[in-house]
Amino acid sequence: MTLKGLAEILGVHTSTVGRVMDPETRHMVGEEVAQRVLKEAAKHGYRPNKMAAALRTRRSNIVGVMLPDITNPVFPPILLGIEDELRKHGYVALVTNAGEDPAQQRFVVDQLLARQVDALILATATRDDPVIGHCLEAGVALVTVNRSEDSSRVSSVVNDEYAGMRLAVEHVLALGHSQLVHLVGPQTLSTGHLRKEGYELALAAHGVARDDVLLAECSAYTREAGRAGCLDALDRYPQATAILAGNDLLALGCYDALRERGLRCPEDVSVVGHNDMPFVDMVNPPLTTVRIGHHAMGVQAAQLVLRQLRGEGGGQVEIRLKPELVVRGSTAVPRKR
Repeated sequence: MTLKGLAEILGVHTSTVGRVMDPETRHMVGEEVAQRVLKEAAKHGYRPNKMAAALRTRRSNIVGVMLPDITNPVFPPILLGIEDELRKHGYVALVTNAGEDPAQQRFVVDQLLARQVDALILATATRDDPVIGHCLEAGVALVTVNRSEDSSRVSSVVNDEYAGMRLAVEHVLALGHSQLVHLVGPQTLSTGHLRKEGYELALAAHGVARDDVLLAECSAYTREAGRAGCLDALDRYPQATAILAGNDLLALGCYDALRERGLRCPEDVSVVGHNDMPFVDMVNPPLTTVRIGHHAMGVQAAQLVLRQLRGEGGGQVEIRLKPELVVRGSTAVPRKR
């Protein structure tokens, strides 16, 4: 069954059938006619030829989404938000797991563009990202999510990292901790860089000089890196009673390191994470963490890219979502060791 054949059966113009079969233009047709078309299309098993439509309109209604690590529990809620919003407007996501290597990411971008995606949403951005420059040269609509670059060449949807670290710092200070260590995430990423700055600013507001801030570097946002960073922190700062991890995976690595050293959480050392990724409420002890609205982040990233596709860009914007602190069992009043 073709579009023309379906139109002849219904006694309407082919353009009417075309509008009804496209969710973006269905509102242009009266409800009664639209329902007739949809019913007859279902009866005859008619499906629009998307490839032919893409060649005709230069639109595929596909948005490429590039993730750095699909195994990281942070990204599925973001992806779900993106897909939920795109679907409402007749778009689907083509999802790729590109890793952190720029050469591999560029290869993936080129493959997505070769498949005629209308836009890209990147969760892979670094602070100085050559892949973003490559995308801009290609002229594709582009938004970054969860991470941003320093030069702000593209619109982004991110967490308010300063606010998140301020919540974490003020929580442990209110409990009575005075010796805090921040497990710092990768400084090539906006999340690692801004959370470190947010930590320093939060302590400065309480009279702690930058030179007195306790930090331990982590090479990646992984549980293994968190274990190594925490062991380093325990060796360098044995007086510390609270650890503020750059993300939840680093915090879980802290649990491993503390058990290895015969220390208990929170009795000996309190731990705070960042993200509130799925299932951190089920570990022992349940993790106190900074909650980020990842689903909402995905929704807003999709909305931004759809506005670009409609020509409603109006310049680059950065949307910062407000975090909240979720207090669970991994933080408590300090006691002398």
